[in-house]
Amino acid sequence: MTSTVPALGTRTAEGSALQAVLLDMDGTLVDTEGFWWDAEVEVFSRLGHRLDDSWRHVVVGGPMTRSAGFLIEATGAQITLSELTVLLNDGFEDRIGRALPLMPGAAELLAELAAHRIPTALVSASHRRIIDRVLVSLGAQNFALTVAGDEVERTKPFPDPYLLAASGLGADPARCAVVEDTATGVAAAEAAGCRVVAVPSVSPIAPAAGRTVVTSLEQVDLPFLRALMTEKR
Repeated sequence: MTSTVPALGTRTAEGSALQAVLLDMDGTLVDTEGFWWDAEVEVFSRLGHRLDDSWRHVVVGGPMTRSAGFLIEATGAQITLSELTVLLNDGFEDRIGRALPLMPGAAELLAELAAHRIPTALVSASHRRIIDRVLVSLGAQNFALTVAGDEVERTKPFPDPYLLAASGLGADPARCAVVEDTATGVAAAEAAGCRVVAVPSVSPIAPAAGRTVVTSLEQVDLPFLRALMTEKR
C-alpha cells in the first residue's frame, strides 16, 4: 500500500471500542530479527569487516536506511547504501526461503482476529519484496492492508506508517492497538497516538503510560486488546 500520510488531526475520545489492530512483522509475528543480523554479519564479512555484537542493539527494529547507514559508517566499508540494501535483502530472503518460524502465539492471534473480523494491518519497516515473501507464511488473507518501509517517505520511528494504516482501515489511531517488539516500533506507534503492546525481542522495553509490556505474544488475545482501550493513559 502506498499513499499519502494523513495529518494527525483531532483524535476523538468518544467511545472505547477497539477499531483495529496494527501488527509489526519482524520479531513480532515472525522470528526473524536474528535473520537480519546474520545477513548483516555475512555481507560485511564478505566486504572484509567484522561486526561488533553490541551494534545489534543499534540496528534492530530500524529502517534499512538507518541500520545499513550506521554499519557503513561504523565499519568504513566501501559500499553505497543502495548497493548494501540489495545485498541485505538478498541475504534475508535466502534465509526466510529456508525457514520462517512464527513467534509463539502469532498464528493463534491472527486466527482469532480473522474469526472476529477485526480490521488488521501489517505495518513493517521491511521492504515490500520482503513483506510479500513473509505473507506466504502469515497468510495475506489475515490482513486488510499492509504497509512496507519503502512505501512511506518516513518509516519507523516516525508515526507515518501507523497513521497510514489507521487511515486505510478507517480507524481512529487512538482506538487502534499496536503490537511491537522494538523501541523503534513502539516510538512510531506511540507518536501516532495508538495503544501499544510491547513484546520485546532483542532489547528490553520499559512499561509506560499507554504502553503494556508482555513477555510473549501468547499473552495477547482479543479480550486483552479490547481491554487496552479502557485503560487510562
